[in-house]
Amino acid sequence: MAQNDAFLLQTTALYRGELVRSLTERFNAPGVYETAIAPLHVIRMDAPSDIIHTVHKPALCLIVQGQKEVGLGEDRYLYDPLNYLVVSVTLPVSGRVLTASAQAPYLCIRLDFEPTELAQVIADAPPAGVPDEPERGLFLEQIDVSLLETMLRLVRLLESPRDIGMLAPLALRELHYRLLRGVHGRRLYELAMGDSQTRRVSKAIDWLNNHYTQPLRIEELARIANLGSSTLHHRFKAVTAMSPLQYQKQLRLQEARRLMLGEGLDVSSACYRVGYESPSQFSREYSRQFGCAPSRDIGLVRRT
Repeated sequence: MAQNDAFLLQTTALYRGELVRSLTERFNAPGVYETAIAPLHVIRMDAPSDIIHTVHKPALCLIVQGQKEVGLGEDRYLYDPLNYLVVSVTLPVSGRVLTASAQAPYLCIRLDFEPTELAQVIADAPPAGVPDEPERGLFLEQIDVSLLETMLRLVRLLESPRDIGMLAPLALRELHYRLLRGVHGRRLYELAMGDSQTRRVSKAIDWLNNHYTQPLRIEELARIANLGSSTLHHRFKAVTAMSPLQYQKQLRLQEARRLMLGEGLDVSSACYRVGYESPSQFSREYSRQFGCAPSRDIGLVRRT
């Protein structure tokens, strides 16, 4: 048994070493890169980062080198090459890279999920069990040799573009299969299946992402999700770690910050654009979220 464990550790180290060399050479500067394999992205950073707020779409995130902390509501998740992170529904999160340098850059592979592709795999190989109660839409799981080897084969295809059309779909299908067979695979099952409880909550999440500037009426949101109001509130919080109102607030504040930084809007214009009616309320909630008043925060970011 000890020999088998040692072999697995050695194999894992070899696979990870090849991934580090390949990604470091191909992506030789900090950035977020698209690849020739549509759902596959690579993130490189050469130094630790400040906290970054974003709306994370469903995806697998596999760190090859470095360490990162992700925040969801009051929860904190610390992960590194020994485990991978899965986001199964669209979530407003914060994150910061903790370990990175020019000599040993932070390297992360992000694989975006399409529910229809997951559903096709589920039709052929359903998971062992499905939870009665919805679970958090973000989780960590320990990396295993099989999944790492499949990811390595996918990355190797970037070196032979003419093989991508034929072989990438096979590797992607295998990755989906291995994730669904993992300890938390049933959470992905919930994402893909049309009438599951989590899928109903996901409908409410999608509506909020498309209509966050509008006033939030829980009864209307419950109707969209085909759930009772109290049931929606309970299940929404179980999946996202926040209430629908808190979720909407996160979307509004993140978009307001983007508008001020990216499009040069002033504080009042950004406030009204994202649906706030009171600039003072906007400033209070912005300060709680980002640590200081909007104008000061934007000034600090622009200077740094």
